[in-house]
Amino acid sequence: MHSLCRRLRAALVAAVLLLSAAAPARAQTADSEQLGRAIDYFQSGKYHEARLILQRLDGRYRLNPRFRAYLGVCHYYAWAYAEAAACLDSVIPRLSAFAPQERSFYCYAAAESHFQLQQYDRALPLYEQMLTLCQDNEKADAYYREGFIYMFREDWIAALDHFQNALVYYRRYRPEETARVAQIRNMIQGCCEKIKNKHG
Repeated sequence: MHSLCRRLRAALVAAVLLLSAAAPARAQTADSEQLGRAIDYFQSGKYHEARLILQRLDGRYRLNPRFRAYLGVCHYYAWAYAEAAACLDSVIPRLSAFAPQERSFYCYAAAESHFQLQQYDRALPLYEQMLTLCQDNEKADAYYREGFIYMFREDWIAALDHFQNALVYYRRYRPEETARVAQIRNMIQGCCEKIKNKHG
């Protein structure tokens, strides 16, 4: 298994970096080793360490879309939302050949980054794309965020629909999150009151 991981990493390194022909072979080897280390860090959840290496390599070479997506995820976990959004937005359209679950997380991280930047019009289609790709047990947060986006737009019917969907998925897959469930119930009640007042 370990040698398989090493071979996979070597193949990925070869596919990832478009190294300058003028770069010394020793520098290329060192950078390939750094990329392997960054992948290890990323896969073990050490996003800060992976981010430092990937940023340096991306500035020196051109990383392929998957590893630029990794860099975007590292930015996301560092709360560097503008960098995460820019990085992920640039590569998501180029990841169509990848597994749906992997793509769904990149969409979610990009959507969350835009949401945190209050760029709701950019976040919404990414949440929608994520919902077409992810597993059912991953849908609760996206519906919850969409409910807020529609609420901010004062589209109370759409907000109600999305909060109700969020409630269904939280209760089914994450019932232990009682505070979130209670909050969603309050949001649903608020939307119902707004709709009632609007339509009399």
